[in-house]
Amino acid sequence: MVAIVLDSTGKVDAFYTKALELGATCEGKPGPRGLDGFYAGYFRDLDGNKLNAFYFDMKSQ
Repeated sequence: MVAIVLDSTGKVDAFYTKALELGATCEGKPGPRGLDGFYAGYFRDLDGNKLNAFYFDMKSQ
């Protein structure tokens, strides 16, 4: 799995939305995950590779 770090939750949402518009499939809508401050969306590209776009807010730790 490839993980792409972004600098805001809004950019994670936009990246995920654009990926789906371009044909990716959802593997988990963007939202908070497990750790405080970790926000991620998961998808598969057209070749079936799993990707993750995420933001981690260090201030919440």
